Amino acid sequence: MRGVTIGTAFAGGLLALSWAAFSDSLPPDASYRPLPTRPFSVVRAADEAQKPAVMRRQAELLQTRYDLSDRPVPDIFMSGRRKAVQGGARVKLPDGVTWDMLAQMTPDAVAEGDLLPAGFRPLPHVKQATGGQVFPNNQIDTIKDREARSLRRFDVDFDFPDHLTPEFPPPVYLTTHPELGDVSQGNLLTIKNYYALMVGILTPVQIEGMRLLLTPFPQEEFNQTEDRKSADQSLGVTCLDCHANFHTNAAFHQTPDTRPQAARFRLDSVSLRGLFNQRIHGSKRSLRSVEDFTQFEQRTAYFNGDHVSAQRKGANLPDRTDQVAMMGQMQNIIDFPPAPKLDPLGRLDPTKASERELAGERLFLGKARCAECHVPQTSFMDNMMHDLKLERFYQIGQTVNGLVMLPDGPIKTFTLRSIKDSPPYLHDGRLLTLADTVEFFNLVLGLKLNQREKDDLVAYMLTL
Repeated sequence: MRGVTIGTAFAGGLLALSWAAFSDSLPPDASYRPLPTRPFSVVRAADEAQKPAVMRRQAELLQTRYDLSDRPVPDIFMSGRRKAVQGGARVKLPDGVTWDMLAQMTPDAVAEGDLLPAGFRPLPHVKQATGGQVFPNNQIDTIKDREARSLRRFDVDFDFPDHLTPEFPPPVYLTTHPELGDVSQGNLLTIKNYYALMVGILTPVQIEGMRLLLTPFPQEEFNQTEDRKSADQSLGVTCLDCHANFHTNAAFHQTPDTRPQAARFRLDSVSLRGLFNQRIHGSKRSLRSVEDFTQFEQRTAYFNGDHVSAQRKGANLPDRTDQVAMMGQMQNIIDFPPAPKLDPLGRLDPTKASERELAGERLFLGKARCAECHVPQTSFMDNMMHDLKLERFYQIGQTVNGLVMLPDGPIKTFTLRSIKDSPPYLHDGRLLTLADTVEFFNLVLGLKLNQREKDDLVAYMLTL
C-alpha cells in the first residue's frame, strides 16, 4: 500500500486537509450515482466475471489483517445459546511487535513507524467502488426458503466466516413481556410468520409496525430496474433483513452521509435492542428520534442518501403520523437479553459474579475509562458522539481495496448491553472479538493495561 502525498496544516489543534491533495484517490465522481449506460445483461456478465477477483482480493485483505480461525471461548455462548463466543485478539500485529510494546508507544511513534495494525484501520466494503447492502448466507438462505425472495447479489458475497458473526436467528425480548423470554421461539421473523407468532402478545399498533418492518421495499441493489445487483427483478429488502429479529446478522453497506464513493466507510448493521433508551440514531447522522431514523432510512440505507435514485427505482414514503409512528413504537419495545449477574442499576451483583468479573468491573469504572462513555445506569452508553482521533496513529490518504483511509470523525457511543451477541465491533466491524476491542482502546486511549487486566475486562463484558 502506498499513501498519496497530502498537504496538511494544523490550526487550533484540528487537522486541516487540502481536498485537492486527494485528487488521485478521491475523484470528483459526483454526489449522485450515475445512471446505467449498458444493458443489464452486459453489466451482469461483467460483474459475474469480475466476482472471483473481487472476492479473492477481499479475502487476501482479511487474511492479512486477521486470524480468522474458529477459536471459541470455552462454555461461553450468545444469549440464545446457539452459538459460541469467539475469543482472543484476532488482529495481526506487525512483524516484531507485541501488544505490550505497541501500548507503550506514543501516537507519533506508531505513525512514524507505520506500526498501527492494519486491522485497527478502516475496513473496506467488499466492493468499495459499488458498495450497497451485502447479506450473510444464513439470512439469504432463510428468506429464500420462507418468502421465495432473493437477497443474493451476483457481483459479491459476504466476506466474514460465519463463526465470527452473531448467532442466527437471534432471540427477541420485549419490554412489554419480559416474562415470556424469547418470543421468536427460535424462528427468524418474516412477513410469513410474524402474525402467528405475535398475535395476542402485541397491540394492534405494534403488529402493524412489525408488518411494515417486515415488508420488502425497493432498495438500491434489490429492485425492478436494470442497474440492480440481484439476478431477478426484486421486490426489495425489509428493515429486518439487516436487523434480523430486531438484532443484527452483520449485514453491511456504506455510510450514506459521505461523498465521494472512495471516502464512504463500511457500516455494520447495529442491534435495535434497547432502542427505547437511545436518544441519537445513526453512526454519523445523530438523528434525534427513532421516528426520524425510521423515516430517513428510506433515503439512506435504502438509497445511499440519493433521493433522485429512489424516485426511479420505487420510492417508499412512510406516513409520519401513521406508519412511521407504528414502526417506531414496535422498535421501542425491543429489550436486551437477561443479564442475571447485573443489578437494576447495571452493576455486578457480588454474590453472583466471579472475582475476575468483579475485577473487570473495577477496571471498567476506573483505569480502563470505559464508563466515561458506556455509563452502566443508561444501558452502557451516554447518548453522545465522540471522535477517537485514530488518525494520530497512521498516515491518512492510503487507498486499500478502493477505500481511502480518512479520519473516522465523531461516532456515536453504542450500547454494551449484550455485547457478546454483536460481533464484529466498531461502526464498520473492523474488530472481530471483544479482546480486539480491548487492545484497540488500550492503545488509542493510552491505558497501559497489563494482560491480566485486559482478560478481566473481557470477562466482565461477557456478563453484560
